[in-house]
Amino acid sequence: MRVFTASFIAVVTLWAAVEVGMTQDVRIARQGVAKPVLSRANVDGLELEYETRGSGEPVVLVHAGIFADWFKPLVDEPGFAGRYRMVSYHRVGYAGSSRLAGRPVSIAEQAAHLRGLMRHLGIERAHLVGHSSGGNIVLQLALDAPQIVQSLVLMEPALPVSMLGPDRMLSTQAAMAPVFAAYRAGDRARAVDGFMRGVSGAGYRAVLDRVLPGAFEQGVADADTFFGQELPSLQQWSLKREDAGRITQPALSVVGAKSKELSPIWSERHEMLLAWLPKAEGVILPDATHLLHVEHVVWHGRGARGVLRAAPVQGSVTTRLPERRAARRHPTLSSWSTTMPRKGSELAPVPWSRSRLPG
Repeated sequence: MRVFTASFIAVVTLWAAVEVGMTQDVRIARQGVAKPVLSRANVDGLELEYETRGSGEPVVLVHAGIFADWFKPLVDEPGFAGRYRMVSYHRVGYAGSSRLAGRPVSIAEQAAHLRGLMRHLGIERAHLVGHSSGGNIVLQLALDAPQIVQSLVLMEPALPVSMLGPDRMLSTQAAMAPVFAAYRAGDRARAVDGFMRGVSGAGYRAVLDRVLPGAFEQGVADADTFFGQELPSLQQWSLKREDAGRITQPALSVVGAKSKELSPIWSERHEMLLAWLPKAEGVILPDATHLLHVEHVVWHGRGARGVLRAAPVQGSVTTRLPERRAARRHPTLSSWSTTMPRKGSELAPVPWSRSRLPG
């Protein structure tokens, strides 16, 4: 039976309780609010756009590729800002942050940028949330500077397909060949659309335009960063099992149920994290694709808040969590928070309480 600090359980539960009682219409209505003016940090000679919300334990959000504002639905949630200091930034090459032309920017460099931003903000230790390639970056930072990482939320990280065997690599390359052909031909919009259809399904665009208006157009503007720099860097990055074993911080691996249906690669990556990371637990987000929190900010908020609470930056209270084997028997649960019963097509919110934890 593993023992985790109460702060880590708090992170899972914070992820789990945000937006309870808030309707989709209310969330969409917020889209009309003017964009905040972003601050800028000089990190190793580069300018990174960022914003902070709230106060409390720091939570740093590291976005996926293509769309710079992936995390806007979570940043906008008062349930987070009321308890945590939320930090969101645009990685190098995205939106108004500096661009480095002519070469890939390695995952290790991106992790160094993240560390530099934390230093700029005076953050000595933080909870890190990484989506897709952002998950690779936070894993790398946990290896390079474990002393500044309190916990990890890994939202379908882009673990290299080469780690999953030659058959998976070949099938992925074949599926993405038309996308790369479109990019080489200069049709960035078709390349972005094709890639997103491949990872999130044909219906992604309606959700994206509703929740993140303008994101697609910004993604087309940033296509050279993603296709020319980020994807080559991801192909060069690797994570060995012995290295993963050194990441001892509590971690939550999140995968969408529809992602698992779309491609087995998501399940394989998810299971790899659960097997390789010593303190990893897994959650399957119902009805979600790779868009994850963009589609289901309510449920994703519920899961992540528990992670944060379970691994506080400061605190000594410990709480016992169930064994990973038990979590595998209930794959759609955050195994240290609460069940997510369904009421029709809607998720019926259930408040988290420590008394409900097994063990």
